Formats: sequence, structure tokens, C-alpha cells
Amino acid sequence: AAPAAGLPRTAAPAGATAYIISPENGATVSNPVTVVFGLKGIGVVPAGIARPDAGHHHLLIDTDVPPVNLPIPADAQHVHFGQGQTETQLTLEPGTHRLQLMLGDHLHVPHDPPIMSEVVTIEVR
Repeated sequence: AAPAAGLPRTAAPAGATAYIISPENGATVSNPVTVVFGLKGIGVVPAGIARPDAGHHHLLIDTDVPPVNLPIPADAQHVHFGQGQTETQLTLEPGTHRLQLMLGDHLHVPHDPPIMSEVVTIEVR
């Protein structure tokens, strides 16, 4: 049994959304790839700070959405921005990649309902 399975989820503010400002869906880019994060209706705070109206970003790279009742994994496909960062630079292999943002609460657990961006597909040359 996963010990985190019992963690409560933070309610998402009504209308809160996450989105990727850049790169745009369908863009062809080169390394390093700058990814800029956007939020509407919710704020950004570092991990560990419990605020019902804020969270921190996680960037999903070439992966599906993780279970929403558990903390978001931390690995090469689930990149945490626990200091409250709102952009990053990535080095990706040439080819097609899928990027998606998911907001986590102070314990890295997705909000209820989850606050996620649309998937942005890019081509890296």
C-alpha cells in the first residue's frame, strides 16, 4: 500500500487554469528549449507552503498524467519546480516531444480537480 494514498487533496479555485506560454503547440525549436509556464486564477508558491489559492509547477515530458490522488513523481519525465519557478530551459533529443504542466499543492499532490495545461507538441531539431 502506498503511504501517500491517504493524503488529502487541496481544492482548486474555481476557474483556475494552467497553460504553456511558449513554445506554442506545433512549434519547431532547437536546444536549449525555453518553456514558459502560465497560470490563471491561482498563484505560485514554493513547495511546502500550504495555501489553498496557490501551488507549484510540474512539467510532464513525453508521459501521461500520473495518478491524481498521489504526489506527482520526481524523475526525468516529471520535472518539479518546487522553488516556484515559472520557466525552464530543457535539452531534449531531436524529434517530437509532448509537454504538459500540472500544478501540485504543498505536498506535490494535484489539486481537486487537477489544474493542468493542454498538451503542447513540439519538434526539436
